[in-house]
Amino acid sequence: MTQENLRHKATTAFIWSFIESLGLHGVRFVTGIVLARLLLPEQFGLIGMLAFFIAVAQSFLDSGFGAALIQKHQATATDTCSIFYFNIVVGLAAAALLCLVAPWIAAFYNQPILTPLTRALSLIIVINSFSLIQSTILTKQINFKIQTKVSLVASVLSGIIGVSLAAAGFGVWSLAVQQISGTFFQTVFLWFLNSWRPALTFSLKSLREMFSFGSRLLTSGLLNEIFDNMYLLVIGKLFSAADLGFFTRAKSLEELPSHTLSGMVGRVTFPVFSTIQDDPVRLKRGVQKALTFLTLVNFPMMIGLAVIARPLVLVLLTEKWAEAIRYLQLLCFLGLLFPVHLINLNLLKALGRSELFLRLEIIKKFLIVINIAVTWRWGISAMIFGMIAMSIISYYLNSYYTRVLIGYPIREQLRDLSSCLIMAVLMGMAVYAAGMLPLPNNWSMLFVQIIIGIVTYVCLCRLFRLTAFMEIWLAGWNKIPFLRAESAG
Repeated sequence: MTQENLRHKATTAFIWSFIESLGLHGVRFVTGIVLARLLLPEQFGLIGMLAFFIAVAQSFLDSGFGAALIQKHQATATDTCSIFYFNIVVGLAAAALLCLVAPWIAAFYNQPILTPLTRALSLIIVINSFSLIQSTILTKQINFKIQTKVSLVASVLSGIIGVSLAAAGFGVWSLAVQQISGTFFQTVFLWFLNSWRPALTFSLKSLREMFSFGSRLLTSGLLNEIFDNMYLLVIGKLFSAADLGFFTRAKSLEELPSHTLSGMVGRVTFPVFSTIQDDPVRLKRGVQKALTFLTLVNFPMMIGLAVIARPLVLVLLTEKWAEAIRYLQLLCFLGLLFPVHLINLNLLKALGRSELFLRLEIIKKFLIVINIAVTWRWGISAMIFGMIAMSIISYYLNSYYTRVLIGYPIREQLRDLSSCLIMAVLMGMAVYAAGMLPLPNNWSMLFVQIIIGIVTYVCLCRLFRLTAFMEIWLAGWNKIPFLRAESAG
């Protein structure tokens, strides 16, 4: 693939990924706000208690073979079909195991309702096993148009179902049915819109060939799901369901901007990096572009969200969710580095260095255990402070191999990202100062702070001519004919 063709495909994929991420998370955001107003924090906490077990079961489903299929240059039809049937078998086994251990999960938390909830949510694993290969094929083709349509429609339909059930008084079951129906709709629509169909062929040899790469990603993914959701397990066990509800709601608000943006870019960069994996110069340039673009947008969003957390929560979620404010403010500082981690790790996957990926994950999970062991006795806020410290250490670890493999060390990365951080901090100071204004209510405060934040950041980036910002600014300027003509004149 020529550089021009690759750039065109990557740009198109990014646009559709942007539309999907913006629309999908927008729908989920609105649905989540409505559900938070209709339901209680402890009902969200009950679903949060099961997140650990569902995530672990889900991580076995793909077993790293999807990433192996994307990374492999000459993947065959036999490879694809073998992974498809493997996913189904593993999905059925994982769901059956969840159903079997459901009473023990309920006993662990001392919440009897978790037994039927666990068994109901296990359907997600089975349904999802039929769609993983469909989405993997589209991702390998750098084709996100179909996935965008599917995700948006599935989210809207499942959101309507969830809100309707919550309004009818179904409580926590409205959240469970929303998740199950969303997975069902996504699977059905992927099969309807994607022309790929499995043949009656299966090869253990094909699986073994991809196992060395995929198995390490499976182990990495399993460790990641276990330890990322370990906080939910610990909080759900040591604190109340309401406390866990406050934490999960704050986490979802923080992840909305950071994970939306990172997921959007990350989905595109992995297949693109894989395509140019034999060209270190282009790879380094691609990593630099991805990092600077992500931080240009993510830094001000995270800092701004931390500053406006109080009026945002009180306006959107009402006073009953006020306990989530301090968690949200702290989690925003955790979200600052999330995109940076993602790009550095995507490089390792694209280069096929899954053994390094696994090594890093093992080290970082050990750090998570240390954090929980040290901080839990001082409460949830202390645990989040520990998470921030672990994130900083993890960034150093993740970037170490980026230096070794493509000559892009952490020192150079920080130099590229520092200007965006400085602009974002100055913007945050302006938004904080706006919070001192004697405005009549939280609605007006939220509106004023958001407007001041956007205007301040854009003006600062334009004034100091940040490279990433100016590239976007000039690209957008040139898309508007009358402005371009006026400028030329």
